Amino acid sequence: MPASRARGLLYALAGAAIGAVAARAAYAGFTRNRPADLSSRWTRKNHRGEPLTLLEGPAFVAGSGAAAALTPGLPGRVRAAALLAGAGSGALGAYDDLYGTTDSKGFKGHLSALARGEVTSGAVKILGIGATGLLSAALVSKGPADTLVNGATIAGAANLANLFDLRPGRAIKVGLLTGGPLLAASVLRGSPAAAALAAVPLGVAAALLPDDLGERAMLGDAGANSLGALLGLAAVTRLGRPGRYAVLGTVVALTAAAEKVSFTKVIAGNPVLNRIDMLGRRPADPV
Repeated sequence: MPASRARGLLYALAGAAIGAVAARAAYAGFTRNRPADLSSRWTRKNHRGEPLTLLEGPAFVAGSGAAAALTPGLPGRVRAAALLAGAGSGALGAYDDLYGTTDSKGFKGHLSALARGEVTSGAVKILGIGATGLLSAALVSKGPADTLVNGATIAGAANLANLFDLRPGRAIKVGLLTGGPLLAASVLRGSPAAAALAAVPLGVAAALLPDDLGERAMLGDAGANSLGALLGLAAVTRLGRPGRYAVLGTVVALTAAAEKVSFTKVIAGNPVLNRIDMLGRRPADPV
């Protein structure tokens, strides 16, 4: 095995392991002695009407932050970009988790409310994640045009991941399925830094997946936004210009589609997607 591939594999394993251990430790600490009912501000009802904790999200942010800070092989600017993208989008997501309302939904709803002079928590999150996306992109981009494209991709991926966090394990599965090929390509092509960066959110997500599938916890906006932002950052640092434009176009198209159609209905209506979606989950409640 060429030395660059070996380093990439080693750095990826280190990033995934550090993130996984840190995330599990953070989750255990955050949930220790927490009430299991709806009296906690971090507890919500899931799609079955059962209580579950949103503290998986802060655990994701803590684990990925630790891994971004400690994983070997990351250049300083990439390390700083990962910390900014992951923690910044996670903090804004946590704000929406705690203080958000359902009066306005989606980009259109929040931006329409903003046009009327109403500043929703969702609008704060959209604008804030846009800003952190641009700032993190500026650390890894060459010139204003690249910064705009990369920043839009990071911010758009953060929002898109959250749109999938509607059923147990779904957002994490989407993250693993999209980030896995990126990680493999980074290792095979001898890009150690890209491999390390891609491995960080994947290791954290995999470590938290059992509690998500078990319907004990969910990523919430904090975790899903952070997962998407880090995968978006990994994509823009690894891909060439055509690849980055393709990713941005896909993110924009899926986000626009979510305003009109239900991802849950689309997935349920496709046998292959539904099988993946249900893998590891409790059976659906009988009608």
